[in-house]
Amino acid sequence: MSDDTTNNIKESFISHLIELRTRLVRASVVVLLIFIMLFAIWPGAAAIYDWLAQPMMAALPEGSKMIATGVITPFMVPMKVTMMVAFLVSLPWVLYQTWAFVAPALYLHEKRLIAPLVISSSVLFILGVAFSYFFVFGTVFKFINDFAPKSISVAPDIENYLDFVFTMCLAFGITFEVPVVVVVLVRMGLVTVEKLKEIRSYVIVGAFVVAAVVTPPDIMSQLFLAIPLCLLYEVGLLVAPLFVKMTKAPEESV
Repeated sequence: MSDDTTNNIKESFISHLIELRTRLVRASVVVLLIFIMLFAIWPGAAAIYDWLAQPMMAALPEGSKMIATGVITPFMVPMKVTMMVAFLVSLPWVLYQTWAFVAPALYLHEKRLIAPLVISSSVLFILGVAFSYFFVFGTVFKFINDFAPKSISVAPDIENYLDFVFTMCLAFGITFEVPVVVVVLVRMGLVTVEKLKEIRSYVIVGAFVVAAVVTPPDIMSQLFLAIPLCLLYEVGLLVAPLFVKMTKAPEESV
């Protein structure tokens, strides 16, 4: 390999690193600006945490409040929640920066493959988080509160509550990615739609096992996770053949 070729490779590699750094900085700046606005201007970290705590507060007896056992916990926990909200709000911009960095190296059929996956996976994850917050938490917290003995006073710790909510939102967000996983597996040729249909019964059993592991031990929350997982699996089976047809390379269509 000549010196000119080596220098060109080095220059290309360095230019890609610079471009990556630029995209990361642009994404981080927007996340930081949105965080500052939410934290210090409107609506404020306390209000954001109050909104997050609403499902639990609605399930607790009237007049009950959460507790904070750490010295700086009342400050740090709302700040963490605000950072997570800032990232979700700026997610479209972050994904755009990712796409802008990757797109120039892709062929047309590859762009048709990646763009829908990035968009759909983001939308599905947000839908999973929203489903968890608006439909699951209220039922789960009410069940726990009704089950608790009348001789105890339920006063959840705000940090433990945040950990629980984060785990549940992550579980439901990932669960809602099932159609994307099915589509990718079929598009890469790792498995056929017919084979996935054959193992449907195993998937249903696996869905209920996963739901039993990641959710609280009540039947409602397990059903809330297992049933969408099964339905989304079926959606993936329906969408996969269409996606494969739409994203074929020219030589694959011959």
